[in-house]
Amino acid sequence: MRVLVGLLVLAVLAIASFVALVLTLSRVRLVSDPVALARVDVEQLGGKLEAVTATGPHGGAVPLTVDGGRITPARPVPAGSTITVDVTVKRPSWYGWIVGGTEHKRLTIQTPSARLATRWTTIRSGGQLRVAFDSPVRKVAFGTTGHMRRANLRTPLRKLSLGKQAISGTISVAAVPRTWEKLGHTAPVTWFPASKTPTAVVSPAPGGNVSPTAPITLTFSQPVSKLGGARPTFAAQTPGTWKTLDSHTLRFTPSGMGFGFGTHVQMTLPKNVTLAGGPPPAAATTGTTGTASTTTASDTTTGTTGATTPANQLTWNVPLGSMVRLNQLLAQLDYLPVSWKPSGAPVSTAIGAQMNAAVAPPAGTFSWRWSGFPSQLTSQWAPSQLNEITRGALMAFETDHGLTADALPGPNVWTTLITALQQGRRSTADGYNYVLVHRDASPQSTELWHNGREIFTTPANTGVPAAPTELGTFPVYIHVPETEMRGTNPDGSTYDDPGIRYVSYFNGGDALHAFNRASYGSPQSVGCVEMPEAAAGRIYPYTPIGTLVTISPS
Repeated sequence: MRVLVGLLVLAVLAIASFVALVLTLSRVRLVSDPVALARVDVEQLGGKLEAVTATGPHGGAVPLTVDGGRITPARPVPAGSTITVDVTVKRPSWYGWIVGGTEHKRLTIQTPSARLATRWTTIRSGGQLRVAFDSPVRKVAFGTTGHMRRANLRTPLRKLSLGKQAISGTISVAAVPRTWEKLGHTAPVTWFPASKTPTAVVSPAPGGNVSPTAPITLTFSQPVSKLGGARPTFAAQTPGTWKTLDSHTLRFTPSGMGFGFGTHVQMTLPKNVTLAGGPPPAAATTGTTGTASTTTASDTTTGTTGATTPANQLTWNVPLGSMVRLNQLLAQLDYLPVSWKPSGAPVSTAIGAQMNAAVAPPAGTFSWRWSGFPSQLTSQWAPSQLNEITRGALMAFETDHGLTADALPGPNVWTTLITALQQGRRSTADGYNYVLVHRDASPQSTELWHNGREIFTTPANTGVPAAPTELGTFPVYIHVPETEMRGTNPDGSTYDDPGIRYVSYFNGGDALHAFNRASYGSPQSVGCVEMPEAAAGRIYPYTPIGTLVTISPS
């Protein structure tokens, strides 16, 4: 009995020791990791890793890789994301009955993030731009939109150098603590030259062109609250609002038509502030007589000798709209014989979108509304130029809207064009008219074209060899039912003809009009295109201001 009892005790102790050993060597731990997303540690008898999965903050699966127990996202994930990792371990049956055949572990982790501790700094001439973060980072990107540089760091760094930069400026910076994290939103870092007085970095850079509705952002080397409350001012009153973006930054956003097309924008900084990189007020330079350069980061605007622009005055130029956009608008308003279709979504009719499109026109396609017009007209079409087709359409538009029909797309014309588009005020003309005169043909003739079809032709007289009708294409600029014509004949004598009917002037003193002659079809005038009264009366309603007249050699 003693032997049996001893054997039984030994057996119990052996089993207990085995169970204790299994329990000790079968532990599974799922913990966060300083490099990977997480780490799973499986003891010798812990079993075999059967499944590792992860879900993102919205329940979507996060692809993973597992190497040496380290669990890492297979694709970049945003910093600061909440990710839940699930691990399943399966054990052999011979000891699995003790601790369980499978074990499941779950760990919820927020991926680490880093914030810029440096937003505004100063650097000495030739020095490097250094930035700091609130935690060490391994992956960084910096630069400007479309020109970002990216780097993976060998070791985590809390402070790093971005190299030598211009004397002042602003760049965007993004950084994350892990190489497998996605670089997210950037934050601006602005630097200033070492200075005893407050300085400002301005965007867009002074001295260049800006859109009529472009916001202007000023970042100061000191908090705005320490500048005495004064704000920059514009020389010309401009509708818009100032907004404080952060403790160091102000932004002016124009409203309505903004600065307007073809204008010169001048801003004055508060008296105690200068442009970063520019000279102090006492160092303003003087140019030579007659120069008119614009302010940049290293000079001042100069006028006539002795005149200077203080270092705290900044200037920009607002260009007129592009020729391409001018033709797009005239086509949309039905003043051209071509139509236009945007490649993408139509430009919003909101004033800001239209003003920006005038400077940077959207892509699109022009096509002829009618296919039958003669080559004398179609060969002149050039969407990016102020061609005669555009000039004629512009004169027609100006006439319809009470503007001077000079075919000059000035600021007032652009404003009126955009307003007409917003209001849907299209041309009320019945299509597109065109007059073609065959000067060197025998007999000479005049053709009237309407919506791609020749609808009328008549014999006509042009100028005699001593006073020929000039070849070319010209828009009608005066359109009157009856007038008195005076002038000088080639032989020096004068003429005075009252009661000339159906008159459309198109080139200086040359006009389409009625004139009684014994015959038609040969050179007989002093430059005008003469037609029988009935024929001239037929053509006259189709030749309002802006109608093109081509004097062709054939």
